Amino acid sequence: MKLSEFDFKLASTRTALHPAENRDESRLMVVHKKTGKIEHKQFKDIIKYFSEDDVLVLNDTRVFPARLYGQKEKTGAKIEVFLLRELNPELNLWDVLVDPARKIRVGNKLYFGDGELVAEVIDNTTSRGRTIRFIPEDSEKNFYDIIHEYGETPLPKEIKRKVDKKDESRFQTVYAKNIGAVAAPAAGLHFTEILLKKLELKGVRIVNITSHTGLGTFKDIDVEDLTKHKMDSENYSIPEETALAVNYALDNNKKVFAVGTSSMKTLETAVTANDRLKSKSGWTDKFIFPPYEFKICSAMITNFHSPKSTLLMMATAFGGFDTIMKAYKVAIKEKYMFHTYGDAIIII
Repeated sequence: MKLSEFDFKLASTRTALHPAENRDESRLMVVHKKTGKIEHKQFKDIIKYFSEDDVLVLNDTRVFPARLYGQKEKTGAKIEVFLLRELNPELNLWDVLVDPARKIRVGNKLYFGDGELVAEVIDNTTSRGRTIRFIPEDSEKNFYDIIHEYGETPLPKEIKRKVDKKDESRFQTVYAKNIGAVAAPAAGLHFTEILLKKLELKGVRIVNITSHTGLGTFKDIDVEDLTKHKMDSENYSIPEETALAVNYALDNNKKVFAVGTSSMKTLETAVTANDRLKSKSGWTDKFIFPPYEFKICSAMITNFHSPKSTLLMMATAFGGFDTIMKAYKVAIKEKYMFHTYGDAIIII
């Protein structure tokens, strides 16, 4: 398929600038992929689509405050540094994006706070990308604790407002555990501890994978031929317990629900030759777009995504191109909210 086929008009007013007052009271569109039937619900109604012994796969990645603001040595120019991935924990070496990039050259030093944290630019990676080495004043302190002192919640570019205190908790799932994401796994933001407990009481098996969501998921595609697009790699891990639960469900004709595109991509990365899930960890740059035959999941929970995005492409691959593009037209007409803090869609 071609990039242009995934284009549609989306007004900026359809981007949710703030989360719903209560996580599970955002809107939920239910799309039945076999019939094309569409239902309009609240997210907490999702429980009715589960049966005993179904499996719910959550991404337990934890977002860290990846956006830092520092000053360039000598000039004092304000520089934004967005942390992408840790390259070497012992050396505090990171891949980052810098803005404005034209002012940052190899050898430059950046200062954060009152100089308690210093970073030196080691290498150029892309036009805006740099490799930098952080030099903390207190070398014994956990570096992620230092980042929490100087960083802020990395709200995506669509949310055009300043970060507020509420974002620290609401840009994080209630089950977040393993630090490493620079973008929230948005579909998971709708779940509450009470809703998860109700699912457990219904007999649903809840298991985790870890997929550290990166900015590459949201990177613009600049080629019309989708086969020529290269995804950035993201680190993932699938525990043995999760593989056993998913495979039991598949062997017993039970449904497997993936929460978010990150979970879906991870599950599809670790498929065995006999279409079962393997416990493994590593890096994935898997790009899923139509046509694609899914091996593991029978249902997908996600948010509403941007035109021409890789996230939309995965949703159409799972639910059917015509069905999902029609659902998006309905979503716009019915004033559903899009993006990270927006409403949800379940494709079953």
